[in-house]
Amino acid sequence: MENALQSNLKQDLTTLENAINNLNHVSQQLAYGGGTNRLLEQLQAESEPYERLRIMNEIKTELNVISFSNPNVGLLMYYDAGQGTYNFENFRVRGTFKPERLPVMAEYPEITYYGPYKSYNGSINQYVFSIMRKVNLQEQNAYLYIETGRNAIQSLFAPQNRKDSSRRLLILDNKGRIAFSEVPEAFPENVSFSQLASNAKSGIHGDYFWNREQSNQGWSIVSVTPEKELNRERNRWLVQITVIFLAFLFVATFFSWVLWKMVYRPLDKFHKEIKSLVDSHPEEPVEVTHIPEFDYLLYQTRRMKGKIWSLYEEIEVKEKRRADLEVEKLLYQINPHFLMNTLDTVHWLALMNGQKEIDRLVLSLNKLLHYNLGKMGETSTIGDEIEALKEYLQLQQIRYDFQFDVDMDVDEKALLIPCPRFLLQPIVENALYHGVSDDGYIYAGVEWKEQELLVTIQDNGAGMQQEMIDRLLDDDAKESHKVGMGIGMKYVKRILYATYGETAAMEIKSEPGAGTMVQLRLPITGGEQNL
Repeated sequence: MENALQSNLKQDLTTLENAINNLNHVSQQLAYGGGTNRLLEQLQAESEPYERLRIMNEIKTELNVISFSNPNVGLLMYYDAGQGTYNFENFRVRGTFKPERLPVMAEYPEITYYGPYKSYNGSINQYVFSIMRKVNLQEQNAYLYIETGRNAIQSLFAPQNRKDSSRRLLILDNKGRIAFSEVPEAFPENVSFSQLASNAKSGIHGDYFWNREQSNQGWSIVSVTPEKELNRERNRWLVQITVIFLAFLFVATFFSWVLWKMVYRPLDKFHKEIKSLVDSHPEEPVEVTHIPEFDYLLYQTRRMKGKIWSLYEEIEVKEKRRADLEVEKLLYQINPHFLMNTLDTVHWLALMNGQKEIDRLVLSLNKLLHYNLGKMGETSTIGDEIEALKEYLQLQQIRYDFQFDVDMDVDEKALLIPCPRFLLQPIVENALYHGVSDDGYIYAGVEWKEQELLVTIQDNGAGMQQEMIDRLLDDDAKESHKVGMGIGMKYVKRILYATYGETAAMEIKSEPGAGTMVQLRLPITGGEQNL
């Protein structure tokens, strides 16, 4: 409250200083200007009535122009201190003008500040401040008197401001004397303010609280407020602050409740639903929040929970099947092992009985089975594939009742290149089943070409139509699912894609009666990396 009073007092001081500075500026313009002073000197020297009248009209015109251009200037006139008379007034003067009766705010050799007091302007009836400055004229004791205008200090002494404020004003001159007082019972006029209160900026005297602000000219303005009014104002502010605080607390509590109901509680339900993804069954009932967005999230969470439970059940089934497959895998591992041991026994019996052809057949079959039934994760090379292919062709030459020749041409640099297991045998097997007959011929070649291997399997058999080639290369063709009609080619194509991706290629060239050629292009770098 005290800070508000001090702030208002500073605004009042600024308003009053601006008004007096404006009077000072206008007085300087007239007191030291050449035009008006020159006319006053001419008027004093002129004796002819008509010429004097003309000069007086010019002086009034000059004063009217200045008065019109400065709306904060009120009564303006020249005062002759020797004769006690005034002239060239711009408004009607009320009563008898006596400068010595005016309350002095500050007094200097050539200028004096007065106020506040009731204006001598007959057009208004309000408090004004004024200035009286000596005019620079030879052989004349003339002074320029200027009052503040109607609206210059209206905010200080306007009656409508008194209705809503208990504040009263004191004006102290530059010597600290009370020149004007609105509280004469506590702060009488013409008494030094320091006798009643300290020289501080604020304090308490009697039943009044006062604030003081000093101007640059030395005079001061003091705001006086009854202490009971100040306490009443404090209580009013306290009540207002309490009401505002309680209202804010109520609004904050209300919004907190709304936030809890619309956000926190649904989020809590959503949090519980997330935590219960594994602990609860998806068929349990879901609590709704009656908020569409949260209910939708809960619904989606419930759907996700159902999918998770389905995955759990699927995993359980797969785990059970995996256990069964482990048993089956052991059985499948036992059977080939038993078969190869049996063939090994047959090999030794044939060797002991001198059955060299049977011995060679069983030995080739044992080697071929050992290679083809190896683990899929084991590394194989082009050399391993060629050796397995030789064993396979040797078995087939004994099996079939027709004769065919085999020619192999393999680049030695390619023997150690990694490649998928069981890659060449299906292609040769397809040629034997569907192409080669008596006096047949099969060529198997591996050629190193820069960063790829070119594998060629060629026969001179019956060949095939383009439609058959398309069916062999088409994974979705129904004919390719028939036994002996492309199962091996389908395996080769898929193992190439699984091992090399798009970097490997398989091409089949054939004509009826002219044989068939199958070419595989295997990337060396890609094959090494993938394998």
